[in-house]
Amino acid sequence: MTEQMQHLLAMAIYMLAVIGIGIFFAKRANKDAESYFLGGRSLGPWVAAFSAEASDMSGWLLMGLPGLAYWTGLADAGWTAIGLFVGTYFNWLIVSRRLRRYSERVEAITIPGFFSKRFHEKSKIILILSSLFIIIFFTVYAGQCLSACGKLFMNLFGLEYHTMMIVAAAFVLLYTFLGGFLAESASDFMQAIVMVSALVALLTMGVVSAGGIGAVIDNAKSFDGFLSLFTTSTPSATQVNVFGAGKPYGFLSICSCLAWGLGYFGMPQVLLRFMGIRSEKELTRSRRVATVWLFIAMGAALMIGIVGRSVSNINYLSNAQAENIFIDTATTFLPPILAGLACAGILAASISSSDSYLLISTSALAENIYHGIIKKDATDKQIMWVSRIAMAAITLISMVIAWDANSTIFGITSFAWAGFGATFGPLMLFSLFWKRTTYAGAIAGMVSGGGMVFFWKLVINPLGGVWSVYCLLPAFILSAVVIVAVSLLTPAPSAEVAEDFEAVKQA
Repeated sequence: MTEQMQHLLAMAIYMLAVIGIGIFFAKRANKDAESYFLGGRSLGPWVAAFSAEASDMSGWLLMGLPGLAYWTGLADAGWTAIGLFVGTYFNWLIVSRRLRRYSERVEAITIPGFFSKRFHEKSKIILILSSLFIIIFFTVYAGQCLSACGKLFMNLFGLEYHTMMIVAAAFVLLYTFLGGFLAESASDFMQAIVMVSALVALLTMGVVSAGGIGAVIDNAKSFDGFLSLFTTSTPSATQVNVFGAGKPYGFLSICSCLAWGLGYFGMPQVLLRFMGIRSEKELTRSRRVATVWLFIAMGAALMIGIVGRSVSNINYLSNAQAENIFIDTATTFLPPILAGLACAGILAASISSSDSYLLISTSALAENIYHGIIKKDATDKQIMWVSRIAMAAITLISMVIAWDANSTIFGITSFAWAGFGATFGPLMLFSLFWKRTTYAGAIAGMVSGGGMVFFWKLVINPLGGVWSVYCLLPAFILSAVVIVAVSLLTPAPSAEVAEDFEAVKQA
């Protein structure tokens, strides 16, 4: 059996296992809308933790982060990883318990539904706007996942990028159709294990091949600024392992990377796990599991990029090329069948994220807009069919976004991450912890945050210099300021809204 056939066999076994999970959960998932979109609030602590992190990390963890570390060294990738780790910890620590309790009290099964019911809105403006923002940004996010799958099969088997991206999209649709949130969460649990195992195995093999950790460090030190958190390297785009003088990595650049951590407060795929866990008492264990997993996974991913510079036959001349380092390391150092399983980690990362993005996007459309506004007497069966039709349409748009094989996974991810972080992050924090937050403040904050992401990215960032700061940071700050200002300028929330807040606070 050829090496490629062994790679394919290992990945096929993995994909069949994922489909089996979807079939197993199909009956339970299709019982009603709450079961399909939130799993009936039945997730255990380990499944909640692993599925939250797997759905969050996506192909970015295995391809984007190692590629960035390989290309410019420790500063960019390192500060980003630190920001994400801190954001993960505090999201589980301060948001999870309150959101689990609050969403159950107001009987919300989606993030837009939570915001709408939190403010007892009648006009459904928050419901519509938040649903539209989710659809927009998750469509971009799903595109990133499909791009990762296309690059995987193109690099591993020499297959045509666009064809394999279409195959990946069809696969994701199939098992998300079948099992909904439960299948997605259960498969994400398995995928989280595959992802971290593959990362640790490849890091170990890479260090051994490079001659040990000492040799890796000595080689990296020869590139100016490569191992510094305060200097970024300047690699040549024409000669392998040739660097110019390092450039200072300033305070604003560090703030930009750390700002990635702010995004967690607005990430629907993570927040839904808080809502779906079976008991808030189990959230402490979930937090510990999630943060340990993330520390190991991101640390290994970052080091794979660093080690890659010391491996003689791992050579790239662009950041986009460098995002293949995980695949090339696996096929170089592991036996073919194990390399196939390791590369299944990329499928794991991409699939575990894209299914979450599709399910949340379509739940926003089917449950919040179709059921909440267009057809309030819709049956659960009708809601789920609308969801599946919308899922197919969103997948098609995601494929268009990912059509350019030269786009970087890291770049696509950063825009969608900023969108969610600024649109929902400040609003989630104020909704949970500030009683004086008003309906008008919520709308203004959400629109200003989401709008600023587009404005800063498209208009301000191109100016360069100090204006190149990551768009999430100014957009998050603006949204928070607007929520406070508008809330203080408008009448206090109604007695019913205040009663809900106090009940959740005192529980």
